[in-house]
Amino acid sequence: MMSKYASNKGTKNSSAPLLKGVNRALEVLELVASKPGRATDIANELGISWATLHRTLSQLEQGGFLERDSDSGRYNIGTKAWQIGTKYLANHRVLELAQPYLDSAAGKGSLTVQLVQRSGRIALTLYSRNISGEIITKATYGYHFPLHCGSKGQVLLAYSPREFIESYLDGPLESLTSESVVNPEEIRKIIEDIKSNGYAFTEGDVQPFSGSISAPVFNHQGSLVAAVCIITRRSVFKDQARKEEITEIVLQTTQSISIALGWRPSGILKK
Repeated sequence: MMSKYASNKGTKNSSAPLLKGVNRALEVLELVASKPGRATDIANELGISWATLHRTLSQLEQGGFLERDSDSGRYNIGTKAWQIGTKYLANHRVLELAQPYLDSAAGKGSLTVQLVQRSGRIALTLYSRNISGEIITKATYGYHFPLHCGSKGQVLLAYSPREFIESYLDGPLESLTSESVVNPEEIRKIIEDIKSNGYAFTEGDVQPFSGSISAPVFNHQGSLVAAVCIITRRSVFKDQARKEEITEIVLQTTQSISIALGWRPSGILKK
């Protein structure tokens, strides 16, 4: 099949290999960021030959965008990719405005507080803070999960455009644990509940021993821009009073950040 970038004649045809090479490099970076692996693993995931992939991997490694472990042969994201990512965070207006409120929330017990936003089909963690207490595995900065797993992803999914939601539910839905919800109809019901209540609560669907509560952050136009998530041990939520207290912390934090962004209460968040 002819590439969508290809042309039958003229100078346009000369740009097709370059565009294909750029696209391949971006696909490799996105894949390795979520699933580090050897060259053969990457080739299999992308459905291309090792010979075709070899040049792309070499160029990305030489440029510092990928790093290859000499013992295992596994490729990981390199320092240059990290440098670009930190520039994104350094100029992130929502994160800058939100940080004082997030720090305040993190100081209210043994809690991990996160600010997350949607990136395609995943919940991308921009900020994670735990001032005291036990650090929850995979709740630290740098771990990202599918939107249907965890309260933060479910909030981001619930307030996404309807067409995106339907497209997402038509795609593959991965189970992270035996308690992950992967039935599209069940997820649609969860979305309805989130939009009715103004927050999401899940436990055991990302890791068996943890749970979380999340709520949306809106901008001055009333559009979703992020979510705040509080994660702690699942056992903490057995105390109903503490669960309600954490829910209130999340709702107060998201409302404060939203107001700082110019949003004004209009019944979107349930009090």
